[in-house]
Amino acid sequence: MSRKKKKFDCGHSGYGKSCHRCEQTQMTREQKRREKNAWEDTFSHDPIDLSCLPRNVVLKARQIIHNIQNHTSYTNFRGKRLRHDRFIISIPVTRNYRLICRDYGSFVAPEAVVSHEDYNVCKPGC
Repeated sequence: MSRKKKKFDCGHSGYGKSCHRCEQTQMTREQKRREKNAWEDTFSHDPIDLSCLPRNVVLKARQIIHNIQNHTSYTNFRGKRLRHDRFIISIPVTRNYRLICRDYGSFVAPEAVVSHEDYNVCKPGC
C-alpha cells in the first residue's frame, strides 16, 4: 500500500495531517517572541532607562550599576569626576557609551547612559 503525498494549504507537500515545516517555523517564531518579551520585562527592574541601548551595553551597565549600589568605588571602573561639576561622575561602559552618575556624598546614584558622541557634544550638567 503506497501513501500519497498531500498538498497543504501553505503550498508544501507531505504526509500527515498538517505541514511540519510551517509548524516548526511557527514554533521558532513563538520562541523568539517569548525571549524578546522576557528581555523587555527585565527593563522594569532598572533604576534608569536602558531600553534604547544595545544588549551588550545594557548588560555591562547593569553590572556596573549593581556594583555601585553595593558601594563599590567608581574608580574601580575607571570612572572620573567632571572638571566643570565635581559631583558628576563619568564611567565608561564600553568604548562608545558612558554611565553618568551623581555623587550625593554618602552614595553615588546613576542618572543616564549616553553615547560617547552625545557625552562629548554636551557635557551633562552644563
